[in-house]
Amino acid sequence: MKLLLCSLLFLLGACTPRSAAPPEAAKKQEKKSAEPGEVHLDAELRKTAGIVVVAVEKRTIPTTLRVIGRITPDEEKTHRVSAITDGRVRKIFVKVGDRVTAGQVLARMHSHDIHEARSEFQKAKVELARLETQRGFAEKSRDRLKRLLDLKAASQEQLELAERDVRNTIAAIEAAKAELIRTRVHIEEFLEVSAEDPPGHKPGDLDHDDDLIPIKAPSAGIVLSRVANTGTVVKPGDELFVVSDLASVWMIASVPEEALAKVRTGMNTQVFVRAFEDRPFPGRITRIGDQLDPETRTAQARIVLANAHGQLKPEMYATAEIVAGVSEEALYVPQESVQELNGHAIVFVQTGEDRFVARVVETGARAGGLVAIRSGLDASSRVAARGAFVLKSQMLKSTLVEE
Repeated sequence: MKLLLCSLLFLLGACTPRSAAPPEAAKKQEKKSAEPGEVHLDAELRKTAGIVVVAVEKRTIPTTLRVIGRITPDEEKTHRVSAITDGRVRKIFVKVGDRVTAGQVLARMHSHDIHEARSEFQKAKVELARLETQRGFAEKSRDRLKRLLDLKAASQEQLELAERDVRNTIAAIEAAKAELIRTRVHIEEFLEVSAEDPPGHKPGDLDHDDDLIPIKAPSAGIVLSRVANTGTVVKPGDELFVVSDLASVWMIASVPEEALAKVRTGMNTQVFVRAFEDRPFPGRITRIGDQLDPETRTAQARIVLANAHGQLKPEMYATAEIVAGVSEEALYVPQESVQELNGHAIVFVQTGEDRFVARVVETGARAGGLVAIRSGLDASSRVAARGAFVLKSQMLKSTLVEE
C-alpha cells in the first residue's frame, strides 16, 4: 500500500527528493505525506460539486467489441442520375444539399434526338395515313372484282390477287401502327417530351421547356453531388447528379480478423459519432465482407442505421459497439469514475464522509457505461462517480499550493 501511495505521490511530484528544509517546511511536508492523494470536501462543497458516491459492483456484463468505421449513404436508397442521350445541359434547377421529391425536374437538356424522334414520328403518321388510304382502294378493287366475277366478267385469279393486296396492305398498316407507337413511346416515355411540335414552337428555340429533355429525380432525397452545369456537353451514361434518401444510412465498419468469429449478420449494435458522443444510434449488421483488406487485416461490416432526423452525415467517423458474449465476473465502476493522471488510471475512494483518497487502478473491458477494475480496489470500496473530475482538480490544486 505504501508503495502504491508513493507511486501516486510521485505522479503528483511530491516524492521528489529535496534539500534540507526549514523546520516549518519539514512539518508541512510531514503533514502532507501522512495522507497522500487525499481530498477533503465538506457537505456543502460536495453538494456544489455534485459528488455522487457508488459502491463497487461485482457482476458479469456483456462483452462489447468496439470497431471503427465511417457513415455512408444507403446504397439501396441512393440513385445516380445519368444522361440518357447526347446533348447539352441548358437549365439547372437544384444545387448540392437541396431536398428533392420523386419526379422533380433537376435540369433540362437539349438534344438533336428530340428533333430526329419527332421527325420519325411524323413520318410514321404520314405512312400510316397513306396505307389506310391504300387499303380503301384495295378493298374497293376487291369488291368490284367480286361483282364482276358474279357477272362472269372477271376471273377467280384476279379476285385472289385483289384479296392478297388487301391482306398485304392490312399487314403493312399493322407494322406502321407499331412504328408509330414505338416512336411515340421513345419520345414521350424515354425522352419525356411531347411527340407533337408544341404550339408556338420555333426551330432553333433551345430554351423552350417543351423542346428540352427533363432530367428527373428517381426518388425523394438529398442532392449529394452535382456534376452538371449549364452548358455541359454530355453523352449517354454520364453521371449528372447523385440523390440519396438519408433517412437511412450505413456505417461501414472495419472488423479485425481475430474478431470475425464473434460477429454475424443480424446482430444489434450501438453506434457513436463525435458530434453526439453521449447518444447511441441503434443499428443492425446486415452484411459482413467476404475478404480481408491485405494491409489492415480487417473485413468490412455493413451496419444499417435509421436517420429520420438527419443527424448522421455521410463521411462522419463512427464507432460501433457490438455485444459479442459475456464477460467473466469482475469488479465494475461507472466509466466517469475513472480519471487519467500522467498516463495512469485513478479513482477516488471514499474513506470518510468528507474524505476521498486517490487510488491507482488497472482497468479492463468497458461496456454499458461501466469499466472493469482488474486491480487497485476491493468489493467493499465506495468510489466517486459523478464529480470525480472535480476531486482530481481539487487534489492537483492542493498539491500545487502545498508545494
